[in-house]
Amino acid sequence: MAICILGISAFYHDSAAAIIIDGKIIAAAQEERFTRIKHDASFPENAIRYVLQEAGITYGQLTAVAFYDKPLLKFERLLETYHAFAPAGLLSFLTAIPVWLHEKLQMKKLLRRQLRKLEKEDDLGKGAKTKKENNKTNKVPIYFPEHHLSHAASAFYPSPFEEAAILTIDGVGEWATATICHGQGNQVKIMQELRFPNSIGLLYSAFTYYLGFKVNSGEYKLMGLAPYGDPQSPETILFKEKILSALVDIREDGSILLNMSYFRFVTGLRMTNDKKWATLLGIPRRQPESAITPSHRNLALAMQQVTEMIVVALARTAQRITGSKNLVMAGGVALNGVANYQLLLAGCFDNIWIQPAAGDAGGALGAALAAYHIAEQMPRIMRGQPPGPDAMQAALLGPAYTRQQIATVIHRYNATAEYVADFSMLSARVSELLAAGKVIGWFQDRMEFGPRALGNRSILADPRNPCMQQYINLQIKAREAFRPFAPSVLEEDAAAYFDMQGPSPYMLFVTPLKAALRFPVPENYRQNIYERLNDPRSPVPAVTHVDYSARIQTVSKTAHPKYWQLIHDFKALTGCPMLINTSFNVRGAPIVCSPEDAFLAFMHTAIDYLVMGNYLLERAKQTAVQNIPAQEYMPD
Repeated sequence: MAICILGISAFYHDSAAAIIIDGKIIAAAQEERFTRIKHDASFPENAIRYVLQEAGITYGQLTAVAFYDKPLLKFERLLETYHAFAPAGLLSFLTAIPVWLHEKLQMKKLLRRQLRKLEKEDDLGKGAKTKKENNKTNKVPIYFPEHHLSHAASAFYPSPFEEAAILTIDGVGEWATATICHGQGNQVKIMQELRFPNSIGLLYSAFTYYLGFKVNSGEYKLMGLAPYGDPQSPETILFKEKILSALVDIREDGSILLNMSYFRFVTGLRMTNDKKWATLLGIPRRQPESAITPSHRNLALAMQQVTEMIVVALARTAQRITGSKNLVMAGGVALNGVANYQLLLAGCFDNIWIQPAAGDAGGALGAALAAYHIAEQMPRIMRGQPPGPDAMQAALLGPAYTRQQIATVIHRYNATAEYVADFSMLSARVSELLAAGKVIGWFQDRMEFGPRALGNRSILADPRNPCMQQYINLQIKAREAFRPFAPSVLEEDAAAYFDMQGPSPYMLFVTPLKAALRFPVPENYRQNIYERLNDPRSPVPAVTHVDYSARIQTVSKTAHPKYWQLIHDFKALTGCPMLINTSFNVRGAPIVCSPEDAFLAFMHTAIDYLVMGNYLLERAKQTAVQNIPAQEYMPD
């Protein structure tokens, strides 16, 4: 009988569901993609329905359910923290504790209540049930692996390694904020952990907040802003010195101690003591949407440099205590591609693999894998001779839609579309449109799991166009002009353009452009953040960041045959083996999931063409479109 495990993450941010059957990952998706609420934290009922449907099973056929953390242990941390800092934090205490007493302390009951809805859906149309038959929900065991064990499991079990050091770094789980583990066979052993309130993730989020971005979503902006800082500036150097002398004490092993007099995330409803930070740094907190000054850029750079120091030190410790040549990573900080490249340069490990859904959404997958391999004591099944392919199936674990489903959406809105039966002909035509400067919405097959669009729910454009970065940011995605774009480059051509050290299929390494391809720096290059965007920095300026780096996605013919074909056709036409790839969404909205999501985003933006399956839609021809609802998402 098959062992079917449902994994769930919920009630903090980025709720998700995942399902595995006999150790194979069948499906995984974030709840936000279905509800269209960015970072949706609610119970992932839509995601659960999807993964069960994809697996072809009902709730009653599950072997177990796994939730991604231990609520009681987290409650213990809250109580002990409030007690330690009392009377400070009273407002935070009064806000948080009622929610815990009424809901989160009863997590098992809450989960069973929500899951019982799914059971009732299974039973619809099957006639009356006996009391015994209606108690299936209570018979399915629910496991509660610790938060960082879920992260560690998500990193190790799908990796291509039989044995590896495991590094997890995020804001906080129950008590742990970072762990070093050792994975061997089907076991994960926790070796060391860093505990709350000392947290690399919360330190980074504090700077995200102080620089005027949203916590738990704006950390990418801080990382993207950092290269605009001047590493030789006395201000940058001074910021870094002040961070290291006053805010955080970094030990040789990578563990840290935060000076909590500067922070408010333990006892308050804000991240920082703004007054003390302003006195220390000499600049006030930036207000959201206000101008970005050179000081803001330099502060972002200083914090990024400090983060890289910590991550590299932790990795060195992980290598020392495990003796492994392989490293796997998860947790929100593992999405920092600049720090990840520094790990490659450090040379601590021969091989590094990072879970593409490294944040809390990936905890759903990790919880299911932990339940399967640890609780159920099932062995791992390696794919080929290690290190071979990973088990993530290119992270394409979300829903796919049929030709009929796409056609139904086109008909519903009276849209004009052309069906091109031969995909090779469609690919050739789209490559011509890209070369002519058109922006393409690209919707194919299964949706990606994790925060990155990897070529199935993407907006694509020509990276040779020096105006394309600002155009897509401002006119299509409605976000800050400084935000960088990733190049999707043919795997076989990547090393000709970038200083690569192996493939990067999940956009998790920010890699320098080859020196020979860099254009000289103009005079006063560092003076104006937006003027710099107008200076071509390479033959592919739209994907070359201001420090000559790029967040690379290598595209293989095996993992992404359609996407590879399109880039290959674009190369044949232009000589350029890459495309701009950014997620198919606008600021404040989740990545599109369904054909309807894609069509509405197409109609509410300046995208020129939309490709859904083999259908090609041109914006200029959508004159007869009817019943388009008001824009469902607005810039945050």
